[in-house]
Amino acid sequence: METTPLDRSLLLDFYGELLTEKQRRTCELHWNEDLSLAEIAEQGGLSRQGVWDILRRAETALREYESKTGLVGRFLERREQIAAIRDRLEALLPEGEEIWDILARLEDLM
Repeated sequence: METTPLDRSLLLDFYGELLTEKQRRTCELHWNEDLSLAEIAEQGGLSRQGVWDILRRAETALREYESKTGLVGRFLERREQIAAIRDRLEALLPEGEEIWDILARLEDLM
């Protein structure tokens, strides 16, 4: 199963601290800062294949953490539920109600 860049970034945000420092930094450089394998290899004194291997092992570990804990899945599910609640309330309530402040605070928690 292919993981999207957004999926990888979320996995890294949730579980990055569980990776080795080298894995975490390599993933950050490639997935979040969009550096190429060659650029990362040059910075770290590695081969491009070495960088690729680090990325694959890290992604496998991140997927395993998610399959065991389901934290990212629950986070995304709650975010969707909050958005659905907001949409329903928006249709029911007039502008200027105090509930909008409450909704804004709820969204800030996402």
